[in-house]
Amino acid sequence: MRRPARLGAGAPQGSGVAFGALIILVIGSLALVALDVAASPLGKRTVVAGLTVLVLMPALMLGQYAPPPYRLPYRWRWGLLLVQAVLTYLPLLLFHYRWLSLLGFLAGAVLLTLPPGTSVPLALAVGASGPLLATTGFIDTDRSALGILLGTAITATTVFAVAHLALLAARLHSSSEHAAHLAEQRERARMQQDLHDLVGSSLAAITLQGETALRGGGAPAGSGQERAALTEIVALSRRLHDDVRSISRPDGGGLALSEELAHAQRVLTASGVEVRTVLPPRIEAAPAVVGCMRFVLREAVGNVLQHSRATHCSITLRTDGTAVRLTVRNDGAEAAPPVSGRHGTGLAGLSGRVLALGGKFTAEAENGAFTLTATVPRTEAVAPRP
Repeated sequence: MRRPARLGAGAPQGSGVAFGALIILVIGSLALVALDVAASPLGKRTVVAGLTVLVLMPALMLGQYAPPPYRLPYRWRWGLLLVQAVLTYLPLLLFHYRWLSLLGFLAGAVLLTLPPGTSVPLALAVGASGPLLATTGFIDTDRSALGILLGTAITATTVFAVAHLALLAARLHSSSEHAAHLAEQRERARMQQDLHDLVGSSLAAITLQGETALRGGGAPAGSGQERAALTEIVALSRRLHDDVRSISRPDGGGLALSEELAHAQRVLTASGVEVRTVLPPRIEAAPAVVGCMRFVLREAVGNVLQHSRATHCSITLRTDGTAVRLTVRNDGAEAAPPVSGRHGTGLAGLSGRVLALGGKFTAEAENGAFTLTATVPRTEAVAPRP
């Protein structure tokens, strides 16, 4: 079978630009810190503190701003943010150094790491802390309060824009790869259906004609060899018909459920989403149930990729003696999309597939998390509707 073109092949188009901008950003930050250190009264304590910041800050910034697949897990970026805050405010509060250029990079890291409802107020507080320290005389600097505020705001927005561009480029690349995967599976399903409709019907007709000829009677006594050959032809056509039906089943010739889960994990990880999977050691279910779960998982992954703020996704597959349950939960949704809609699209199509097998489908949003759950009997309780 000829595979469709892989739309997601190759590196993201914007990743090179974003990565280059990140390198320039880090080098520029080092230059600003070096200038602030040089402008401070040089002494042993100043040199030690300056070298510590110059050595540690690049690693912290790359850990905070790096795009996928080099993006660190969310909990690690939380720890880096705390260390960056200490390295930013310790020279200001303890040594009264004029290293105010670091405030913009801290505000940008806050915008990138924390949720929107928390990051914006904290970033504004970081930006206001510089003018406050300067106007109260805590730090001796020749820069005005407005100049400090504008410098911090420009640096923070630049950091956020460049790092967010890299993240969006990775998400777009993963979405294209997932779209190519869906197109390939749809083409495979269409060819399986054509195989069943065209070849299967012809084989059924051949089998029927052969059986009719064998039951016709009246054959001469010397036609034993002809009857044996006709019987063998009928048996071969019946066996070939069964093979065609097995290939054109919902899971015939397609990816196994474990391979579909591996694809989902790879695509989500490449887009910067931290994935956690819980799987049973073995999955035993009817072919139609496996095909339904594969389809639900594909659509759920596409739903996660549409939310650029999603940072976590958990995929849980459980099975017992009666049913198979798939749960996909991500933290990037504010409200659940409506389940009702045009048949065959979105959540409405998923609900129809699950209900056709006698299962249960739910999709709900709560506290910024979107949870999709599909439960299907392990054996086909209801014959699937076309």
